[in-house]
Amino acid sequence: MAGGWAKDGAVNEQIETSIGEELARMRMRARPGGESRTHCIACEEPIPEARRAALPGVALCLECQQERDQAFRARPGINRRGSKDSQLK
Repeated sequence: MAGGWAKDGAVNEQIETSIGEELARMRMRARPGGESRTHCIACEEPIPEARRAALPGVALCLECQQERDQAFRARPGINRRGSKDSQLK
């Protein structure tokens, strides 16, 4: 039951959308499987055999991966409710 001008099932749609977005983000961050590359896709330097054996599907050398990890910033959640209480938290 939705209140106000929201249609019936609006809360469930918001929850499903939030879950779907989080699952998509998690899939993007999942490590790929399969054969590892022999050279980094960013700088073309050789990837050490130990790294390729430890991480199947690796595509970046250690230095490029560290740069990418440092550049990543977690995004805050999206406020879908729009109430003043949820915006103050």
